[in-house]
Amino acid sequence: MNVGIFIYDQAEVLDFAGPFEVFSTANRLATPTPFNVFLVAEQAQTINARGGLSVVPHYSFQNHPDIDVLIVVGGVHTEVLTKPEVISWVANTAANTTYVASVCTGVFILAEAGVVTNQTVTTHWEDIGELQQNYPGLTVVDGRRWVDQGKIISSGGISAGIDMSLHLVERLTNLTLAEKTARQMEFDWRKESN
Repeated sequence: MNVGIFIYDQAEVLDFAGPFEVFSTANRLATPTPFNVFLVAEQAQTINARGGLSVVPHYSFQNHPDIDVLIVVGGVHTEVLTKPEVISWVANTAANTTYVASVCTGVFILAEAGVVTNQTVTTHWEDIGELQQNYPGLTVVDGRRWVDQGKIISSGGISAGIDMSLHLVERLTNLTLAEKTARQMEFDWRKESN
């Protein structure tokens, strides 16, 4: 299963590194490996994530493999919302995936792309009010690590993306692999969404 994580300048580091670690660790513990996890950016060039971390994406919008699970991360997302090429790519890609997930403020990008319109979602606690105000059709909940709405899964801020990714591993494979992955990462997985 191809897991594509969309990153951009000023993306929150743990928003993409956490899910990447979950899926790549699950691969180390399973035979055959269930996931092909990779980073996708608008262009094939270095991304400057928050805190000055430089990251080279595996693929650009033009050359990535088909994506089964799209993960859209948060960070300083306001400029991304103004880019028609990005919003169009997110909308088109999401329409052809099995699952779409967001970490933190990545849900703003999903909302702007029309991927989420009337679902129950969550985001970083600091951005709950703004998300609800800007996209009033959504039901935005506070105090939840992640919210599963079938094809759409959203998570709270930063480290909550790890909990959500472990939940995805469970959904896509089984509980045993998800628990082994959490143990290997020495991560105290909150299996429930709240």
